[in-house]
Amino acid sequence: MIKVLKAGFYSTIQDLGRFGQRSFGVPVSGAMDSYSSAFANALLGNDKQDAVIEMTMTGAELQFTNPTTIAITGANMHPELNGKSIEMFKSIKIEPNDILTFSRLLEGFRTYIAVKGGFLTETVLGSRSMIKGVTKAIKIEKGDVIAIADYVHLENSKNAKLNFKPKILSNTVLEVMIGPEFYKLSQAQQDALFEQEFHVSRYNNRMAYQLKPLFQNNLEPILTAPVLPGTVQLTPLGQLIVLMRDCQTTGGYPRILQLTENAINMLSQKNTSNSLKIRLKG
Repeated sequence: MIKVLKAGFYSTIQDLGRFGQRSFGVPVSGAMDSYSSAFANALLGNDKQDAVIEMTMTGAELQFTNPTTIAITGANMHPELNGKSIEMFKSIKIEPNDILTFSRLLEGFRTYIAVKGGFLTETVLGSRSMIKGVTKAIKIEKGDVIAIADYVHLENSKNAKLNFKPKILSNTVLEVMIGPEFYKLSQAQQDALFEQEFHVSRYNNRMAYQLKPLFQNNLEPILTAPVLPGTVQLTPLGQLIVLMRDCQTTGGYPRILQLTENAINMLSQKNTSNSLKIRLKG
């Protein structure tokens, strides 16, 4: 078991998402940075779908009551075990009563903690991913006790030296594909979209990231149509909205672009201090 001594700003349990439920209006959810989440599980020899803890901006404080092995990936929040710095992107042995803490955010925005066998929280509609309206809990809270598998330490995993791709954290170019309403933009608007430097606005969360500045727009709203994580909508006011993992299943704004999976992962690691460029894939 794990005791949550501090929860951090916004920490949740996430796996790769809740699939096959969009026709009922249920978002996919899942780890915002699926690459970092899957990498943490791979380091431990877990299934890629095993649940992890996703921490946003600030880290949690966790006490382990039984031995296990963990891996930490994604944003660098300076992890410490019993007050001593530990490495990220490798497997770490945990003993009973060990306390895992985090301090300042050094790079990125979201950190992932995997444990051997995954976090064993409630499964709803085939997923452990927390989200309002679907799971009882929407985030981890101080005082929570989280179940994990009993585990006896083995020799280091053959996956323990996998190489993490740091571009997920450092890249500032969003790779995109053309959206259904892209060609309703004028040629000048299309050109401007790929020349403009954008910034993450303060309105960013697991549902969507708004970009600034506003983008000149004269498109009419569309009839409600399907949207996906990574869909870029353009509002009548010229606001670019990038839908993220907890996004709705339909929307009425023109869908001018679609982020690649890598671009969604990269954007999830950005905050208001970061500038971005948009580039067509290919």
